[in-house]
Amino acid sequence: MAHTRISAKMPPHIDPTKAPIAFGDRALPKLNRELADPKLLTRQRALMALCDLLHDPELAYTAVEVGCMDNLKSLLADEDATVRRKTTEIFYVLVTHTIGRFAFLEYDVIIPLSDLLNDPEDICRKNMHMVMEMFSQIPAGATAIVYAGLIPDLIRKLRTELDEIQELILKTLHFCLLVDTKQALDANGISVLKTKLTHSSPIIRTLAAQDLMDISVPLEGKNKVCNEEVIPILVELLNDSEPEVRAAAAGALMFATITTQGKYAALKADIIPSLLVLVNDPMTKVRLNVIKAITTVSESPEGRKLLLEHVPFLQEKLQDPSEAVRKAVRIAIDIITWMP
Repeated sequence: MAHTRISAKMPPHIDPTKAPIAFGDRALPKLNRELADPKLLTRQRALMALCDLLHDPELAYTAVEVGCMDNLKSLLADEDATVRRKTTEIFYVLVTHTIGRFAFLEYDVIIPLSDLLNDPEDICRKNMHMVMEMFSQIPAGATAIVYAGLIPDLIRKLRTELDEIQELILKTLHFCLLVDTKQALDANGISVLKTKLTHSSPIIRTLAAQDLMDISVPLEGKNKVCNEEVIPILVELLNDSEPEVRAAAAGALMFATITTQGKYAALKADIIPSLLVLVNDPMTKVRLNVIKAITTVSESPEGRKLLLEHVPFLQEKLQDPSEAVRKAVRIAIDIITWMP
């Protein structure tokens, strides 16, 4: 005979860590109200449920429309680490959507988000930097970060943060430096980036060299790179085992050697043998940056004199598979063989 048994366990398809989701259009307004609930467990469960829903762009749009942004901003300062962690995860999901990026600008999310720079929880800081890095990839996002005055704080954090967070900071700085370099220069950004060129991680070495290339675009940056003796380290990196590091180092040298001071600093560091070795590098980006660096160095009389005997070697690269490299080689040969 069958018996009715009532189990104390939740049904298998119910997750007790997430808030029950209301039907249809009522779902997000209900979760939004629960985000502001004084009960910690209610806020946590609402965040768990909302994080899953916002992967859908349409629901992300609805979440912004019903006012979730204000509540989420407030939760960044919550005393509970789990609440802060899930809130930063939600912001990362939002920033992957176009509507989320516009909402970041409209609701001024960057400043309250930056308050987590000194959060005691590693995961909260990492999530925050993931959001910053993703947001900085659009010009308006990078501009917002620069205008918020966060570049000095980001550079300062490069001295103390975990390696995986340093990578995110360096990526964020890359996009921000394309907008403005003054804040980074005033915050001794070059001296900090210089220390990262010898880091054990090839990714950090690559990103640091890339940022030095960006910060060297203005004349002030080029001069500081020379004055702080960064060029000899960049020349050493031309022999790095990682192709991305070699490419970034050559790119930074390409900009640094535009000035006369940079040219002679590079020649003093014996740059030409290393550049000539990389002319046949298997990576196109390395070859292109190296040829351009050869061009800038050859604009000095001493550099031209040293490179004249290698013109036949460079002429072989006129058959390079990359059109950009072939064009760069033609320019380099014209500069080297120029006679007054």
